[in-house]
Amino acid sequence: MKHTFITLIAAFLLGVPYTNAQNRKLMVHAVCFYNLENLFDIQHDEGKNDYDFLPNGSYHWDENKYSNKLACMARVLCDLGTDKLPYGASIIGVSEVENDNALNDLMAQPNMQERGYKFVHFEGPDARGVDCALIYNPKAFKVEKAFHKLYVYENGDTTHATRPFLCVQGKLAGDNLTVVVCHWPSRGVEGTFRDWGGKQVRALTDSIRMADPSQHIMVMGDMNDDPDNTSMAKYLGAKRKMKEVEEGDFYNPWWDVLRSKGQGTLSYQGGWNLFDQIVLSRNMLDLDGKKSYKELTLYDYHIFKRDYLLQQDGKYKGTPKRTTAGGVWQNGYSDHLPTVTYLVKEMP
Repeated sequence: MKHTFITLIAAFLLGVPYTNAQNRKLMVHAVCFYNLENLFDIQHDEGKNDYDFLPNGSYHWDENKYSNKLACMARVLCDLGTDKLPYGASIIGVSEVENDNALNDLMAQPNMQERGYKFVHFEGPDARGVDCALIYNPKAFKVEKAFHKLYVYENGDTTHATRPFLCVQGKLAGDNLTVVVCHWPSRGVEGTFRDWGGKQVRALTDSIRMADPSQHIMVMGDMNDDPDNTSMAKYLGAKRKMKEVEEGDFYNPWWDVLRSKGQGTLSYQGGWNLFDQIVLSRNMLDLDGKKSYKELTLYDYHIFKRDYLLQQDGKYKGTPKRTTAGGVWQNGYSDHLPTVTYLVKEMP
């Protein structure tokens, strides 16, 4: 199967569906998520607390550091999915992006231009000014509708606005696909705040599914919770096993990645967490094991690791190499590792 899959991918990249021994034409797409860790430009945005990322701020964020950050982010984004797809991902959700200016500068990087990537972004109310965005290859994903839905504090708080949920709808491999990109409240607050995020995203996806049952739905993001925390497992309804997934629920493949394999996307006090998750609606699962692939179906998934993303020595060897650590510029990447899913569909 491994060799068949690689051949399939190569055919997709040439724009020709792969035909296997059963005369089935298959297409494959990579859908990914990455927390870019503070992709700020060097200009102040009025009303935002972005002062740390100015030339005279605590990070001494100047043109050189910003240019290097853009190049680093572009390198990772263009490498995503290339373990199986040499031409990379069709869709990449990202978080911790300041504004359109930073995204336009990112798209202007030569390797990003070569891929032809575009983006969807809405300015949100987060106090620091960071938002979620969706980067996509327009040759693969045809965007039809996009909006963001504000996170609502159920305790009535209106003074600590945080990141909205970005919702992008379109067609991938001819199927209707909705992608919801999230960055839930940080671990600096109680888990209740992330539970509210789970409930609100579930309400959003329930409404989308009820309005259009043909929608395939993927929820992704930096959840600031692990797969077995209540925000994901209970309130969003992202299950550990496919057989547990009922209509309206999601499958969370990262639960076993963390708890059975001990792998994560960020390291804290010597242990791993897996906050960067991509979960899939029931109609994207091969529930009967027949591999019919009549519609977009989860085929494979992994945490994206390359040596350049990791510290190679010292106390934090093997953990993500950050842009800045302990107040010292490392010219690294992010404190998170990306996650990658592969979707397959049989073509007519």
